[in-house]
Amino acid sequence: MREIIQDYLDEYARYKAIGEKALEQMPDAALNRRFGEDGNSAAVIVRHVSGNFLSRFTDFMTADGEKPWRKRDEEFEVRDYTRKETMERWIEGWAVLEKEVGALQDADLGKTVRIRGKELTVNEAIARSLAHVAYHVGQIVVLARINCESEWKWITIPRGKSEQYNQNPINERRMVK
Repeated sequence: MREIIQDYLDEYARYKAIGEKALEQMPDAALNRRFGEDGNSAAVIVRHVSGNFLSRFTDFMTADGEKPWRKRDEEFEVRDYTRKETMERWIEGWAVLEKEVGALQDADLGKTVRIRGKELTVNEAIARSLAHVAYHVGQIVVLARINCESEWKWITIPRGKSEQYNQNPINERRMVK
């Protein structure tokens, strides 16, 4: 029987790969492009996702997930971020998540953690985090598609190719780079 923690790690890996494949297709100049006064650029979304992972998963089992050192509002600061600093931030956040979730056992899923003082089971906290990153990776994909200057390389199932994909559903467990 598969471990639940491994299932979570596999889903996180899929979203990480989707985000990276989308960001790769974005020109550097588009990483900071916002649509509307209150819109977020892909670089800002990456900063937010990373900040969230760093805060939530540093000392995951022992400290509140909203760390006093996190400056959430600064994650949304509008300025130009280079691709290098954007990707460094992406990697930094994912590394903490992968290390901390990877150290868990299924027996930990019923234990309690805190986020902003609210008690959640480890299972609830991970499910919440996975939904959060899926939401933001979807935003990154939309921004990447809007800003793509060449032909879009499909990350998931290309339009009109569902039947062909169903013959060999390679992305169901793990995204292939």
